[in-house]
Amino acid sequence: MASVQLKSVGEKLLSLPLGREAKDFLDYLTVEAGLASNTILAYGRDLAGFLEYCKSSKISRLNQIKPALIQNYLRILTKDEQKSESSIKRCLVAVRMFLRFARLTGLVEDDFVAILEGPKLWQRLPTICSKKQVIDIINAVNPKEPFYLRDRAMLELLYATGVRASELAGLKTRDLNLDVGYLRCIGKGNRERVIPVGKAAIAATVEYLTELRPKLVKPFSGDFLLLSRTGRPMSRIEIWRLTKKYAVRAGMPKNLTVHTLRHCFATHLLAGGADLRSVQEMLGHVDIATTQIYTHVDQERLREIHRKFHPRP
Repeated sequence: MASVQLKSVGEKLLSLPLGREAKDFLDYLTVEAGLASNTILAYGRDLAGFLEYCKSSKISRLNQIKPALIQNYLRILTKDEQKSESSIKRCLVAVRMFLRFARLTGLVEDDFVAILEGPKLWQRLPTICSKKQVIDIINAVNPKEPFYLRDRAMLELLYATGVRASELAGLKTRDLNLDVGYLRCIGKGNRERVIPVGKAAIAATVEYLTELRPKLVKPFSGDFLLLSRTGRPMSRIEIWRLTKKYAVRAGMPKNLTVHTLRHCFATHLLAGGADLRSVQEMLGHVDIATTQIYTHVDQERLREIHRKFHPRP
């Protein structure tokens, strides 16, 4: 699916002035930088929007792009299109990387990337559920439903390991060692990490592998862990849809997503006493600052530490 969308974005870029250079940049991200397909797709869409603006501004050469032009485009995204701060920041990153690539390849001489300023993002605390609420979501899968074993294993693995939907969709049976209790995951930037798997998730996965997956397997299924009713590997969209379905069934807000279970995984680990560095490794964060946001979520644990150790509680 991502490859088809990338092809479509590439074709759109080639129809625009400077599109050939932008397409070369995306090819560089794919072949040399090894970024995830979804990341490259997002950058491609952002660049397509920016080049549309360049076209309307009569810009047809890279050396015509100046800081004022980019800042004006960001203002349009903010005021006219009312894009979110995170979307605007990602767009600016895409433009910065594109211009840096153009300079490194000798297409432009000016280097003003460092002076480009984007929106200052408020640190948004992630939405999380209590441990009981997560269990309610997992228990919302009806044992009488035909794909009960698969969907329960899916939810148990999401909460037990904190993997992203795309990572779970790409998981192969050979990536699991359920005797020892861990799985091997390929995350963003093709970075590999090993994550322990708890007893509940192991039991649910073994039951699925033993009783249901053999019935779903087709010649084209490959070694993918989670299979659809037709025997094809489940997509991240299907995983998102099913997670939302069971969350709503359990009485959770409609905006709860797969990523919420990832947030719960990290927050509940820290609440139980896990160290930040270990949680960082299990989540696959390159920068520990990304993981530190979870230390602000568990306020009850902070209050308990204060009551326990402060000389005047």
